[in-house]
Amino acid sequence: MTTVIFACVHNAGRSQMAAAFFNQLAEPTSARAVSAGTRPADRVHPEVVQAMLELGIDLSEAKPKALTPKLAQDAELLITMGCGDECPFVPGLRRDDWPLDDPKGKPIEQVREIRDGIREQVRALIEREGWTQRQGGRPMRRNRSE
Repeated sequence: MTTVIFACVHNAGRSQMAAAFFNQLAEPTSARAVSAGTRPADRVHPEVVQAMLELGIDLSEAKPKALTPKLAQDAELLITMGCGDECPFVPGLRRDDWPLDDPKGKPIEQVREIRDGIREQVRALIEREGWTQRQGGRPMRRNRSE
């Protein structure tokens, strides 16, 4: 099974949303996601919790965690969330950077836009890597207008 790490500095917004979407949309026998940060916050940003609850994903109990060598040891892919020079680097992992605005302190309308952009990037990643959910042994095709 492939492990993907979504990482940013505080692990309280973008990376939490990305990992939650990934674990909801990817085939669980093929890939899973974790999220982490280099300087984890105390909690997920309230505006992020609110925006994700609107889609039925509850991050209210999610706890930001540190990106450690132990967490990264079984991962294959590190996706950083547009945190520039503060983004973590893990030797040996394939890496991609998604330049995304930080939702912290933004109005809910902007947080929704960031959330929806993350969901689309996660969907594209899952499709590109062949991790789409399966039903009855066949890949599940998703309508792009969902």
